[in-house]
Amino acid sequence: MYKDWPHIATDMSALMKELRVGAPDTMKAFGAMAQAATAPKALDTKTKELIALGIAVATRCDPCIAFHAESARKHGATRDEVMETVGMAIYMGSGPAVMYAAQAVEAYDQYVAKNTTA
Repeated sequence: MYKDWPHIATDMSALMKELRVGAPDTMKAFGAMAQAATAPKALDTKTKELIALGIAVATRCDPCIAFHAESARKHGATRDEVMETVGMAIYMGSGPAVMYAAQAVEAYDQYVAKNTTA
């Protein structure tokens, strides 16, 4: 099953704009929480994005996979690091996580391909 991960992220971004309009205070607070959570401290941002990608696999969240695969790539994650991350997600999430782990790698590869040809 092929999914266009950049397209999934674009579609979800458009839907999230509706939330920003309809629930601005909540979305501002969510944005602030995201900035605080991803800020480099004891862990760098790349590591935190890999953790988020693993959680996205374990919770089976397609848009989360799309966003965090791209963010991990932007912060310098390698394919090997993505593989180790999804390996941990498989370990923690069992069989269903295997299916989403394959999709997370596909998403990462699409973003790499998109940014090598652009």
